[in-house]
Amino acid sequence: MDTLKKLHRLFAYDAWANLETLSSLKNASTPPPRAMKIIAHIVAAEWLWFYRIEMNQAKLQALPVWPELTLDQCEKHLNDLASTWTDYLTKLTPSKLSEQISYTNTKGESFSNTIEDILQHVIMHSAYHRGQIATDLRSAGFTPAYTDFIHAVRSGLIE
Repeated sequence: MDTLKKLHRLFAYDAWANLETLSSLKNASTPPPRAMKIIAHIVAAEWLWFYRIEMNQAKLQALPVWPELTLDQCEKHLNDLASTWTDYLTKLTPSKLSEQISYTNTKGESFSNTIEDILQHVIMHSAYHRGQIATDLRSAGFTPAYTDFIHAVRSGLIE
C-alpha cells in the first residue's frame, strides 16, 4: 500500500476514533472536566496543524491550542476536520509529502518538518490524547470508547 493510501486510511481511522471518543463523553452523565479540555485540544491541534501546512497565518493566530468548547462544538469541528483532511489528502501528491513546512510552535520556537511527518504526528497526537480521555472516563466510573485501530479494521469500520 502506498503512503497516500495509508494516510487516507489513518485519517479515516482518526475521524472515526475521535467521534467515538466524543460519543463516550456525551454518554457520560458528567464528563470529567479534564477529558472535556482534552477533546477540545484534539480539535484545536488538528486545525492548528492543518493551518500550518496551508500556511494560513491569520487562522493560526486566532486559534487557541486549549480552547473551551462544548461537546456539540467539538462534534461540528470533528466532522469539519474529517472532510477537510479527506479533501486535503485527495489533492496531495506523493512528491509533496517530502516538502518542508516551516512553522513556529506555541512557545515561539521555529521548526521545519516534512508534510508526511506532520501528518503522522497529527494521527499519533490525537491517539495519545484519546488514551488520556479513556483513562479519565474509566477513573470517573464511565465506559470509554473502544477506539483501537485493529478493532476498526476487524469491524470493517475503515477500509
